[in-house]
Amino acid sequence: MANDPLPSWNHVAARERIVTFVEDTVTRSVPVEDRIAVFDNDGTLWSEQPTPPQLHFVIEHWRQQAAQDSALALEQPYKAAVEGNLAWIADAVRKHHAGDDTDLRVIMRAILGVTSGRSVEAYEKDIEAFYASAVHPVLGVSYRFTVYQPMIELMRFLENNGFSCYIVSGSDRDFMRPVSTEYYGLSRENIIGSAVGLDYDPATNELRYGSEFEYFNDGPLKPARIWSRLGRRPLVAVGNSDGDLPMLQFLSTRHPTLPLLVHHDDDTGRGDVPYDHGAQTALAEASQRDITVVSVRADWNAVFPPRDPLETGR
Repeated sequence: MANDPLPSWNHVAARERIVTFVEDTVTRSVPVEDRIAVFDNDGTLWSEQPTPPQLHFVIEHWRQQAAQDSALALEQPYKAAVEGNLAWIADAVRKHHAGDDTDLRVIMRAILGVTSGRSVEAYEKDIEAFYASAVHPVLGVSYRFTVYQPMIELMRFLENNGFSCYIVSGSDRDFMRPVSTEYYGLSRENIIGSAVGLDYDPATNELRYGSEFEYFNDGPLKPARIWSRLGRRPLVAVGNSDGDLPMLQFLSTRHPTLPLLVHHDDDTGRGDVPYDHGAQTALAEASQRDITVVSVRADWNAVFPPRDPLETGR
């Protein structure tokens, strides 16, 4: 249909629940200020396999640091970066979801080593250079072509009906901001992510990153950050992992709500590989919590934005 607001969504239960919810929200005249929608990023708005873009970015920096200091190449996670051992890094994330943060703390310290002491502008220039040249390691295309087209349509559909959309992610806030408008049509102010502490130097008029995280925006911290930034519970929350469950639960108690969980179950070769790890609990509890599971395979007729068939890489 020419006026279909969700053309990449199949006309099945998930789509119908979304449309009915939005129509009912408008019909009931729910105040616009209460129409808040929050989206996780990695695995919800763009592809996170085999590595999320930020991990791709920091791995490149770890390799550069190890090349300058050979001793680092013997330590994790620099050793994994040099050897291309993504399995070690993925295992650290799995341990985190299982409650063991031993290896994750090692990774977080190394991530701090990428930013510590640098100005926010210098870091942003590095990020912009990365986005300008990096390609997805499997799909071989710019990361702007690995955003999920159905999710972009969902954002626009919500916005056209008075919703304000926010990204609430465990990824670094400042890593997402440079492309938030180009990739998602959202302003920088609509990004809520993890953050490193900042220090202002009046002598140079520079804002520099410190040596500690201010907060890691995952799990129960997502509701805390939503409230801290917005002062409201959302009506809509969209995630894809166990770390998103608290956000999917932290919804309005005054109006009907819509929690959505993206399930990566597509084995049809459209570029989004199937996986359940890190989402087993969320998938198991979805029906008990009245969470609508969105099947990539069954509910989406397109996954990524269209590209010029003559275009390669960029």
